[in-house]
Amino acid sequence: MANESATIVQRLWNYCNVLRDDGVSYGDYVEQLTYLLFLKMDDEQTKPPFNKKSDIQKGLDWKSLTDKDGEALERQYRKILDSLGKEKGMLGVIFRKAQNKIQDPAKLKRLLELINGETWIGLDWILILKVRYTRGCFRKTPRTRRAERGSTLLREL
Repeated sequence: MANESATIVQRLWNYCNVLRDDGVSYGDYVEQLTYLLFLKMDDEQTKPPFNKKSDIQKGLDWKSLTDKDGEALERQYRKILDSLGKEKGMLGVIFRKAQNKIQDPAKLKRLLELINGETWIGLDWILILKVRYTRGCFRKTPRTRRAERGSTLLREL
């Protein structure tokens, strides 16, 4: 599991590099990644062995992003963020005031492809987020910016 976790941390940072090239800050990167992974993991739950019904309506789901390119993709992503932010319940809380920070549709498409190439759902993912990913992110953040980003979180982990 250690090797698998390290591999996933590296992949997440590869995703970050895609967005950093577009001028997306660390905080914005984490935010965009969270939205996209939420959509992807929701999609994974609708497939075997889970076969759960999605709370996200068709047309605002992961599939509605992956089959688009260019400006159509960018418009769809903004529509999803805006529409889900108006939903009641947990969806509305998660996506409230969400904005697309990825200005280049080609980079958004590449990020979707990278995320789509993995299966993200599962208990190991939760562990990775809590420990490996958070520590990996802060280790790769320049020291001068760690204080700004709440490096005390590392001590709590």
